[in-house]
Amino acid sequence: MSGFLQEFKDFALKGNVMDLAIGVIIGGAFGKVVTSLVENIIMPPIGFLIGGVDFSSLAITLRPPEAMGLDVTPVLWKYGAFLQSVLDFLIVAFSIFSVVKAMNHFKKEATPSVEEAVPPPTPRDTELLEAILETLKAKS
Repeated sequence: MSGFLQEFKDFALKGNVMDLAIGVIIGGAFGKVVTSLVENIIMPPIGFLIGGVDFSSLAITLRPPEAMGLDVTPVLWKYGAFLQSVLDFLIVAFSIFSVVKAMNHFKKEATPSVEEAVPPPTPRDTELLEAILETLKAKS
């Protein structure tokens, strides 16, 4: 059993697993920030510009409570909340795209291109063989 625990410890403490865990935690926090940005900063002015609409309350009632003569919660199709979620997704996707694009740009600058790369020095054996070849050509 201790072999299993050791194997799990080795797996859990690898750099990639820890990086993934940190990324998930930061991603969750970033998602909350984007959700707040959309709900509290972006959507209110948009709602105001199109006539004071609160997108989070936009819904179509599929079954009104009085339809069945019972005191029940109405069945709502909340398309406003869906629109906010779509906007959240678009902002997160654009942010991730921007970060990846910037990282690729910096990575490209950090690595020299093929034209800029200095050719590797020739091995000593090759230099000696070339010298011997030139000497033989000169004697012939």
